[in-house]
Amino acid sequence: MLIHPMPDPVAFSIGPVHIHWYGLMYVAAFFQFVLLGRLRLRQPHIAAQGWTREDIDDLLFYGMLGVVIGGRLGEVFFYRPAFFFANPLEILQVWHGGMSYHGGFLGVLIATALWARKRGRNLLDVYDFIAPMVPLGYAAGRLGNFINAELPGRLADPSLPWAMMWPDNRYPLQPLPVMLDGPRHPSPLYQMLIDGVLVFCIVWPFARKARPRLAVGALYVTLYGLARFTTEYFRVPDYEVQLGAITISSGQMLSTPMIIAGLLMLAWSYRQAK
Repeated sequence: MLIHPMPDPVAFSIGPVHIHWYGLMYVAAFFQFVLLGRLRLRQPHIAAQGWTREDIDDLLFYGMLGVVIGGRLGEVFFYRPAFFFANPLEILQVWHGGMSYHGGFLGVLIATALWARKRGRNLLDVYDFIAPMVPLGYAAGRLGNFINAELPGRLADPSLPWAMMWPDNRYPLQPLPVMLDGPRHPSPLYQMLIDGVLVFCIVWPFARKARPRLAVGALYVTLYGLARFTTEYFRVPDYEVQLGAITISSGQMLSTPMIIAGLLMLAWSYRQAK
C-alpha cells in the first residue's frame, strides 16, 4: 500500500520569504498559458483573426486576476463560508491552498469579458481562443493540491495498486503525521489526469481547425463538467445534498450547470453555423 509522500509545502526560501509548491504550480499554469497561446498564433484560422503576442500577455494579466480573486472567493462562498467568516485573515493566505475551480472559472469569464470590451473583440471569439489553454493549467493546480495533501479521496479497496494512506490535515502540527483511516483514492491525481490532461487531449486537437463560433469554448465546458462530475465520485465531498434517492456532492452540483450550458451552447453554435 502506498503512503502519501508528504513533501514539505515550502519549495525553497529566500531569506524570510518562503516559496510554496502550491504557488509554483500557479506560475507553471500561467507559463503554459503563454506557451500554448503562442502555439495557437501559428494556427491559420487564429492568425486570420488578428491575434498577437501582446493580446496573450494582456489576457494573462486579466486571467490571473480572475483566477486568483474568483478562485478564492469561490472557496469562501461555495465551500467553507463558516470557516472563513470565523477566520477572515485566512482569505488572504492563498498559499495554504483552497481555490475553487468553479469560482476561478466565473472569475475568468468576467475578466475576459472586461478585456474583450476594452479591446473591441467579440467575447465568444475570446472564449474560443483561451479554452484549449485552460485544462493543463487546471492540472497544475491539482498537482499543487496533491503536494499539499488536500482533497483526500474516498476509501479505496486495499488491493488497488495506487490506494494511498493520506495525512489528516486537521492535525498539521503533530510531531508525527496523523493519517486518515484506511487507504484512499488519490483524488487530486485523478482530477489532474482526467479533468485536466484528458480534457486537454480532446479540446486541443479539436481547436486546431476552424470551428463555428463558441464551439471550442462549449466543448471545453461540457467535457470539464462531465469529467469533474465523474471524478467527484472518488473524492471526499465538502458537503453532499440528498435529492430523493440520489446523493450529489457539492462539486457535482456546481458541474451540472456546466454540462447543461455546454451542451446548449454546442447546439446553438452549430445551428448558427448552418
